[in-house]
Formats: sequence, C-alpha cells, structure tokens
Amino acid sequence: MKKQKGFTLIELMIVVAIIGILAAVAIPKFADMLEKAREGATKGNVGAIKSAISIYYGDQGGQWPSSIDPTVSGNSFSKYMDRIPAVKVTHSFTSNGTSLSGTSTAIASTAAAPTLLNTTDGWIYNTTTGDVWVNNNQTDSRGTAYSGYGYN
Repeated sequence: MKKQKGFTLIELMIVVAIIGILAAVAIPKFADMLEKAREGATKGNVGAIKSAISIYYGDQGGQWPSSIDPTVSGNSFSKYMDRIPAVKVTHSFTSNGTSLSGTSTAIASTAAAPTLLNTTDGWIYNTTTGDVWVNNNQTDSRGTAYSGYGYN
C-alpha cells in the first residue's frame, strides 16, 4: 500500500482548539480596543471644538461665539468649523426616561454654570465662558464620566 500524506483528525482537532482559545482571548481585547478608540475620538473632538472656539475668541477680540452650531444661518463660527463632530460614546442608554443615542451632534447652549442636561446628548456649550463638554453622564472604560471630557 502507498503511504498517504496529510493531517490526521487529531491534529486537525488540536489546531481548531488552539484557534478557538486564541479567539476567546482576542475578542474581548478587540472590544476594549474599540471602546478606547471611541473615547479617544470623543476627546479629540472636544479638543478640536475648543481650538476652533479659541481661534474665534482671538479673532473677535475677546468675544465668545454666541453659538457654535455652524448650520445656524448668519453664524460666523462656521468659518472656524464647518461641522460639529458626533460624540462617540460606547452604548446607547436611557436617562430620566429619555433615550440617548451616543452619536449625537446636537449642541445645547447655555449662559449658566455648567450643568449636565439629561434631556439630550451631544455637546453643551457655555456662551459666557467658551467652555464645551460632552452632554452625557455615561462612564468610559476608566470610570470617568464623558461629561468630564470638556474639563480635562
């Protein structure tokens, strides 16, 4: 009889088991990596918005923009930022009976002291101080509230 070359069933089962173990270890790490990427994107977006506000403030001789929504007609802030990026939070969730999407570009403007609004998600902009922060009280992978991103 001719000797056949190939893998035995046991060898194939061992390879499949090893691949399964590697996948079981890698998938949770991949999920954590995606979450950290969203957090980094949100922090970067906060920085971009703050930079545009600072440039506007300098160009306008110490005047904060009345709105950072570039879609508002006649808003001169659109010269500094053509669109507001979405807040990238990990999960959608419900707060005070309101569903928050986790991908909103909505902007809530206020002249009062910073207070997290629970009626929508997106961004909060303080027209008195020029501060901007994330309007979302969900926590990131380190336990920091997304709403604290504008302060860090």
